[in-house]
Amino acid sequence: MANDPGWGNRNNDGPPDLDEVFRQFSRKLNGLFGKNGGPGAPESEPKAIPVLPILGLVAVIWFATGFYTVDQGSRGVVLRFGKHVETTLPGPRWHLPFPIETVTKVNMEQVRTVEVGYRSAEGSSSRGRELRESLMLTDDENIIDLQMAVQYNLNNVEDALFNNRFAEESVRGIAETAIREIVGKSKMDFALYEGREEIAAQAKKMMQEILDRYSTGINIVNVTMQNSQPPEQVQAAFDDAVKAGQDLERQKNEGYAYANDVIPRARGAASRLLEEAAGYKLRVENEAKGNASRFEQVLTQYQRAPEVTRQRLYLDAQEQIMSSVSKVVVDQKGGNSLLYLPLDKLLSATGAGNAPATPNVQPVSPTALPELDANSQRSRDAFRSRDRESR
Repeated sequence: MANDPGWGNRNNDGPPDLDEVFRQFSRKLNGLFGKNGGPGAPESEPKAIPVLPILGLVAVIWFATGFYTVDQGSRGVVLRFGKHVETTLPGPRWHLPFPIETVTKVNMEQVRTVEVGYRSAEGSSSRGRELRESLMLTDDENIIDLQMAVQYNLNNVEDALFNNRFAEESVRGIAETAIREIVGKSKMDFALYEGREEIAAQAKKMMQEILDRYSTGINIVNVTMQNSQPPEQVQAAFDDAVKAGQDLERQKNEGYAYANDVIPRARGAASRLLEEAAGYKLRVENEAKGNASRFEQVLTQYQRAPEVTRQRLYLDAQEQIMSSVSKVVVDQKGGNSLLYLPLDKLLSATGAGNAPATPNVQPVSPTALPELDANSQRSRDAFRSRDRESR
């Protein structure tokens, strides 16, 4: 206090002298830069500091911090004291420097991936299972383990920044909600096998509807089913059930093949029998018609000449009767005996192409002739009695 030159002139009750304070500050600043010699150098009046150029330089640097560049496929969101002012397109831009305005650059075309039901380790192909997300209940009350990957980008930068704080968690939660609803309305076999692509398409559509309803600014690019299988605890039993189903289908196919082989043959046999029955029917009808026509013709001739027709019928009947007899009796003229000729054997030998053998002639005793004549007379009498009864 004693070395202070202005100590004696300062009023203890009043404020400090600003000029004196400024001079002291100038002396200290000059001493810092090595001006005015050492501490024992004579004091001199301080030189004025160029404040305006310094302030101008600082202002230029401050304004220069407001320049920024938005990359292709991105958008720049300008905030003024935290309030959204504008959204800038790709290219060089300028805004009021901090702390008045700030810029947040958002990549709109970058495709991001969200994993549901599993997590991939960075730098490795291994996957960690998330059973809380992957286990789902189907419509037929079966549990399946379903994993999928969702790819998305942004379609509205304002909604993505101001209406959605955690985009990845939002997409994961909505994806889990959509896929659980779809699987809950589907059968297990449909979800595991033939319906995987259809389920993915339905999940994409439902997720987009939910995201648009909440104005999240997110666009679903693709939904891919990574894995769909029963839980590990029942995998062996499920494999056995699948094998049993395959055996059932195989046996069904074998049965169909056997039926396709037997049924056409049975139908062919039935068709053949029907054709034979139709032919037999036609033949019997034609024979009946022919017999009826012949009988009418014989009746007409009998009415014209009864005696001649009667004799002709008798001869025809004898010819029909004798044609089925294997023995033939020949009346040998001028002899006392009849010869037996085995004509059936001769005919069979002739039909086989063999030369006819010498006939075995057996003599017939003359005493048998009256008996043969009596038999012939009885046959004629029986035929005449039937003829009279018919008339």
